Amino acid sequence: MAFSERRYTAQDGLSLYFRDYGVEHRAKTPVLCLAGLTRNSNDFSRLAKQLSSDRRVICPDYRGRGKSEYDSEWRNYTPFTYINDIRHLLIFLNICRVFVIGTSMGGLITMGMGAAMPTVLAGALINDVGPVIEKHGLDKILTYMQEGASGFNDWDAAAAYLRDRFPGLPAETDEDWLWIARGTFQRGMSGRIEHNWDYNLIRPILNDTEVAELWPLFQTLKRIPLVVTRGSISDILSAATLDAMVAAIPELTAVTVDGVGHMPNLMEPECQEALHDALAHADAANH
Repeated sequence: MAFSERRYTAQDGLSLYFRDYGVEHRAKTPVLCLAGLTRNSNDFSRLAKQLSSDRRVICPDYRGRGKSEYDSEWRNYTPFTYINDIRHLLIFLNICRVFVIGTSMGGLITMGMGAAMPTVLAGALINDVGPVIEKHGLDKILTYMQEGASGFNDWDAAAAYLRDRFPGLPAETDEDWLWIARGTFQRGMSGRIEHNWDYNLIRPILNDTEVAELWPLFQTLKRIPLVVTRGSISDILSAATLDAMVAAIPELTAVTVDGVGHMPNLMEPECQEALHDALAHADAANH
């Protein structure tokens, strides 16, 4: 196994899971990988394995996802709670500075960390999300979250479902789609393939009618090495919003991956180049 499976206790006593890669490598800036709304640590398995050849990589499952416990109070499924969970994780690991890779909601949490714990951030990569979230893309995700509750008969059916709903994902072969499916679903007690997240995750989103102002949070990232990646056919981060992000922080590195929707997997050559350059700058600043 390329990682250790570990747990820690959140501020309210919930048991939360994370993968710990490359723990023996402590000289370079550690990396914290934050997944999307319904996603989990498995999304970063390929990237974390690569990065952990010479640095530590931490990949948590948020509460209500993957191998972390579900919260009996659905109102706790908010970015504020997730940031507090991450704060406790970093304290538990005695990590004072970290480079954060945040995909989709993980990118929004990264912006929140910039406001809530600015001295912790050594650098960041924001993957396919920004201060303006395209409504049609968000609506598509919310519809997806409300479908498929009864599960699927087998893994091939689950993979076909994802391929039909999200054709813009960076997957080319049947094996790629099965890999995505196995990170999205789990075999339930009934034997059927089911989502591996709490269906109550959607309730705070549907209950919140206010549109959050995210530009001030994004601006907190202006003094660190920063990369923003986007799929060229993304329905979450528009080209116009990415241009506005560059205008707000001209020093950031913007990367667009052709032919990919929401979201790049960060193994693409152009993403790799930008990520490793940002990591090198973060390492130099930390030493």
